[in-house]
Amino acid sequence: MSLEFKKTKIVFSGIISAEDAEPLLNWLIKKPAAKLDLSACTHLHAAILQVVLAAGATIALWPQDDRLRLWLQSAFEQEEEHNG
Repeated sequence: MSLEFKKTKIVFSGIISAEDAEPLLNWLIKKPAAKLDLSACTHLHAAILQVVLAAGATIALWPQDDRLRLWLQSAFEQEEEHNG
C-alpha cells in the first residue's frame, strides 16, 4: 500500500491500486476534513478516484506528473459542475 495516514492528511506515493480503496474510504469516513497530498503519486486506480470524489476530499498537493494531475483536475472540475 502506498498510502501514509497522518493526523490530518494522507500522503499518496507511487502507484495507488484498487486494493487501497477500502482503507482509504474507511479513513476518510473517520476524518472527512483530511487533506490529500498527491505530489508523489505516479498512478492511481479509478476506484481510488471514485472514493476521493465521493468523500468530497480536498487535494492539498496535486501530482507532479502532468498527465495524472490534468486527469485528476479534470475529474474534480466535472464533479463540481455536476454538483454545483
